[in-house]
Amino acid sequence: MTVGPSGAPHFRAVSPDALAAELVALCLRVEQHGPALRVLLDGADAARPAELAAAVAELLRAAGRPCAVVDLRWWLRPASLRLEHGRTDADSYRDEWFDLAALRREVLDPLGPGGTGQWLPTLWDPATDRATRAARLRCGEGQVVLVAGPMLLGRGLPAELAVHLHLSEASLRRRVTDELAWTVPALVAHERDADSDAVADAVVRTDHPDRPALLVR
Repeated sequence: MTVGPSGAPHFRAVSPDALAAELVALCLRVEQHGPALRVLLDGADAARPAELAAAVAELLRAAGRPCAVVDLRWWLRPASLRLEHGRTDADSYRDEWFDLAALRREVLDPLGPGGTGQWLPTLWDPATDRATRAARLRCGEGQVVLVAGPMLLGRGLPAELAVHLHLSEASLRRRVTDELAWTVPALVAHERDADSDAVADAVVRTDHPDRPALLVR
């Protein structure tokens, strides 16, 4: 971890392309303990975690490592459950929208120590509100799986590497779409309660998407 003169952690400014390359280098340094290297890329939709995960995956494949992205938006719970208290309930968004138990059961545990190496890429189609019925995939040699989405940290999800895409509340409110503005209280509360920056192995400040800053512990 880089430390500044005051003893505080020091963030390094990087370009968006360099950020993806830095995260690739970090993945390549981390020891794999099971059938795959499991990486959590935690960030609000406004921070575009799935886009960053796709960029990292492309570079990893170019480096000879099989890599797949698991987008949390395909791990919703059925609408009858997640919308029980309405379509804009912040508490439900935080605690009821995403099927994290299924994510662990179908992805993270099979890819971890003692796992089978067979995992599901998707679970629930957000457009049709039906199961995707996706076929299980089998890990390749040196497999990396990036799980991207909001509020992943602080949930007890097992992974070898955790990255947090940090947005200040002011930036989050500026960048969130009007359709998802109601999710801001849930995102802010979860980041505070989970202490996401402190528990992540790497933190990316994304207030300015064209000028991110990176801290690796």
